[in-house]
Amino acid sequence: MNWSVFEGLLSGVNKYSTAFGRIWLSLVFIFRVLVYLVTAERVWGDDQKDFDCNTRQPGCTNVCYDQFFPVSHVRLWALQLILVTCPSLLVVMHVAYRKAREKRYQEEVGSGHLYQNPGKKRGGLWWTYVCSLLFKATIDIIFLYLYHAFYPRFTLPYMVKCHETPCPNTVDCFIAKPSEKNIFIIFMLVTAVICILLNLVELIYLVMKRFSECMPRRRALAEHPENDLKSSSKQKDFLSSDLIFLGSDTHPPLLPDRPRAHVKKTIL
Repeated sequence: MNWSVFEGLLSGVNKYSTAFGRIWLSLVFIFRVLVYLVTAERVWGDDQKDFDCNTRQPGCTNVCYDQFFPVSHVRLWALQLILVTCPSLLVVMHVAYRKAREKRYQEEVGSGHLYQNPGKKRGGLWWTYVCSLLFKATIDIIFLYLYHAFYPRFTLPYMVKCHETPCPNTVDCFIAKPSEKNIFIIFMLVTAVICILLNLVELIYLVMKRFSECMPRRRALAEHPENDLKSSSKQKDFLSSDLIFLGSDTHPPLLPDRPRAHVKKTIL
């Protein structure tokens, strides 16, 4: 698996993330992806070959290995890292979509901006970012549950007893390098928990920031409701003028004093 492609795609996420998001991204690449690539794959490389049982019965070792290791840790970690980084790509794709719309708007209109800042977390991009945080935290929680389901104690014992068919009786099977593997298992689990906490903290930060931005505006509207009525009436005037003079060469004033009379005169 070529992880450099993933690194190149997610490098742009840094520009659109908060401080907590940058810490999360650094933690994923330094303490999860790099540890996985440099050490974990090598430690689990010959896992089945070094799984030894005190019997020579054909097929017994393979059956016992499959019983105690239904899914390899390395493959679970690879799948987890892929799924947990995909939501960040959705944020990059949403920003690219905004930039494409802004470029098309500039080509058609020639002035003004459809988005003041395409990478600013407002509107749909804010919801995309929030959903990506929820998805990343959910994926890590699901994989923690899977680890617990496959390996209830999370760590590996030095020896396991197996009595599956075709083993002639209960045999002792020995796991290769269990202490070293346990260290990496605990390390990967701890980093996953830290990533979950960072996602939740960033989610709370975004919600509180949006709440703090919306409250002063709501208070101002509550104290001066006439401002809201004026703004809505202005928007109606703009919309009516755009609809009436859509195909004409002459342009009406922005806010006519008597819009009904103006419309009748134009129609006549």
